[in-house]
Formats: sequence, structure tokens, C-alpha cells
Amino acid sequence: MRYEVTEADTATALGSGDVPVLGTPRVIAWMEAATVRAAAPLLDAGQTTVGVAIRVEHLRATPVGGTVEVSAEAPDGASGRRLTFAVRAVDAAGTVVAAGEIDRAVVDRDRFAEAARAKR
Repeated sequence: MRYEVTEADTATALGSGDVPVLGTPRVIAWMEAATVRAAAPLLDAGQTTVGVAIRVEHLRATPVGGTVEVSAEAPDGASGRRLTFAVRAVDAAGTVVAAGEIDRAVVDRDRFAEAARAKR
């Protein structure tokens, strides 16, 4: 998944800092989107995944107009209810901008949504 950093993606815009570079919350959101995509082929009908843990280091600044390619590697031999993905964000120069792991839990989509609605 490739993204171009816009003003809306900056730490300043997201309230996570006061410099106009790619904000950590945005790079993590992009990484989560990559894990959702990587998890899809591992799921049965009616299942989805939900994020449960994030361990990411944001290593380098990326300016507005810069591009970032985000990837998530599905675990080998994935089974069970918890999946751990290796995630990376790399800029146009090939420099790792952020890297780490994101855990997602496999859930029944309808049951999960109903349980959330019942908490209202």
C-alpha cells in the first residue's frame, strides 16, 4: 500500500506533535490497514479481525509530499485466534520509516458487532 503524505497526515494536523511531518498515528493507521488486508485470506466466512496490540517504532521523519510504502507480513502457518503481523513503512529512498508488530484477534463479525451494540 503506497501513500503520499499530505498536510492532513502530519503530526501537527493529528495533534500528536507540532511539526509538519508524517504523524505517528497516521503511519500506524496505514499499518493497521495493511494488516487487515493481509489477514483477509486467512479468515473463514463471517470472520474478521480486530486490533489488540501495537508495537511500532517511528524511526524517521517523512515530509509532506513524500511517499511511504506500507507492508504487513502475515505469520507463517497462521492458526488460532491471535495473529501477529510484522509491519514496515519505507520511504521512496528505501529508508525504513517505521517498523514493528501488530496483533489482531480473529472474531466472528456479527457476534462482535452485537456485543458492542449491547454495551450502549
